[in-house]
Amino acid sequence: MEQPVYFNPVLCYFKIVMANLGKKGGINWSKKRILVLGLGKEGTDNLRFLRRLFPDKVLGAADIDKGAECPKKRVRCFLGKNYLKSIKHYDLILKSPGIPIHLPEVERAYKQGKITSQSEIFFENCPGKIIGVTGTKGKSTTASLIYEILRKGGVGAHLIGNIGKPALNLLFSATANDIYVYELSCHQLYKLKKSPHIAVLLNIYPEHLDYYKDFKEYIATKARITRYQKENDFLLYNPNNKIVREIAKKSRAKKIPLRPGRYKFIKDMEGKIPLIGLFNLENITAAVAIAKMFGIKEGDIRKAIKGFQPLPHRLELVGRFRGITFYNDSLSTIPQAAIAALEALGNRVETIILGGFDRGLSFKGLAKTILKSRVKAVILFPSTGERIWREIRALDKNPIKSFLVQNMRDAVELAFKYTGKGKICLLSPASPSFGLFKNYKERGNLFKKYVKMYGKNH
Repeated sequence: MEQPVYFNPVLCYFKIVMANLGKKGGINWSKKRILVLGLGKEGTDNLRFLRRLFPDKVLGAADIDKGAECPKKRVRCFLGKNYLKSIKHYDLILKSPGIPIHLPEVERAYKQGKITSQSEIFFENCPGKIIGVTGTKGKSTTASLIYEILRKGGVGAHLIGNIGKPALNLLFSATANDIYVYELSCHQLYKLKKSPHIAVLLNIYPEHLDYYKDFKEYIATKARITRYQKENDFLLYNPNNKIVREIAKKSRAKKIPLRPGRYKFIKDMEGKIPLIGLFNLENITAAVAIAKMFGIKEGDIRKAIKGFQPLPHRLELVGRFRGITFYNDSLSTIPQAAIAALEALGNRVETIILGGFDRGLSFKGLAKTILKSRVKAVILFPSTGERIWREIRALDKNPIKSFLVQNMRDAVELAFKYTGKGKICLLSPASPSFGLFKNYKERGNLFKKYVKMYGKNH
């Protein structure tokens, strides 16, 4: 019998398990062993979902963090460095995106058909329409703006996924009229066998090369956002990105190229839009294109764009202190993001804070951009800071000032010293935060903290 349009959690869950394990019907899965792998936001949501499906079942939960919160009631916890040993004892693994895919135990479980994911279950069972948004950069801003415009236009939309709100428990109340704006990271797209009705593919640059075997695997994973689309689906794509363009050529969906000049009224709003830079114009164009598909009035679109609050750590204006303007672009984790930030802010940038965890990316293009700009000093964190400086020196033997620092406090102190009044200091590291900082949020928040502290105390 065909699955009904409404959500029956037990039947839908059974369907997913069967698909993953390749078994035939007639098995009582309430007696099978299920493990939640990873206990972050998504993992916690996964546990809640399973508990609603199986109130009395003993579940497994595993995480490398010994201090991870693991419910004690009807949950067997596996915490600490040997957490992956638990996999062999379970028939189905509900894996969180952050768990590396090429660990031997995880690869083996994939081959055995044991692993599923939150995004896979959601896509298989969601009765409403899904707008999937991905790209190496810009997906959070684009997804958030799409959601705000739809909401302003009276559409019953939900913002979920990589933006921070897990999706799975929303299935219990989902209807055919609901619209889900799903920000999809590459990790959430991995092995996904269904694509959204409307897919937005913004850009693809080398990233997460410590997670995937190579750039080719990363590209193939991103391409899943359109790989399973049909002729009645839609792909909104950036034609200026060569890799995206090649992916779009193979898509069966109706294609809508995202060109910033597509909508005249966006240009007319110049100076009134809170998002700066060409890349943000591309993000806005994607959001407007979707709004038009849903028949939202131009006046509502304008209001939503004008009232949109830029997300933290993405070319975020910290403020003006002692005559210097500070921007926090801590989510700049690849060279292309730092290049885009420099181009967006123009010749007023006089100091830039760079560097972080090394994923082996090339910094040649960034070095060229810095030397073409009016930047007078670079403040560098290890370990990519040293590599960036070597690239700059290779192009110019007597370049700008440079300072290697080990903490954010010293970086900000130097920024105040070497940035002139009326100029800009930009934090745009072009590298992940790991090593000196817990994550990009901590890095950006420390930047803001010390900017405000030194700005007030001097």
